[in-house]
Amino acid sequence: MGKLVRDRIPEVIRANGEDPVVRVLSEDAFPGALLDKAVEEALELRAATGAEERLAEAADVYEVLVAVARLCGTTIEEVAHRADRKRAERGGFDGRVWLE
Repeated sequence: MGKLVRDRIPEVIRANGEDPVVRVLSEDAFPGALLDKAVEEALELRAATGAEERLAEAADVYEVLVAVARLCGTTIEEVAHRADRKRAERGGFDGRVWLE
C-alpha cells in the first residue's frame, strides 16, 4: 500500500542508496490521496509529544492544507481569511470550552 509523499522524498530515498518505486497520481486519484494524507498528518500531530515535535507535525498539516487550498483553486491566505470570519462568528478555542 502506497501513500502520498512530498515531492522530494524519492530524491531523499535515492540519496540514502535505496531505489523507491514511485508514480504520479492522476488528477482523479489525487484529491482522495491528499485527504488521506491530511488524516495521516492529523493523527501524527495527535500522537506528537512536546512542543518541538508538535510544531514539526503542525508544519506537515499546514503543508497539506496549502495543497488542499490549491486543489480548491484558492490560496492558504483565503483559508486563513475564512478561518478569521468563522472565529468572528463562532469564536476560537482560546476558552477551552468542552460541550457535554
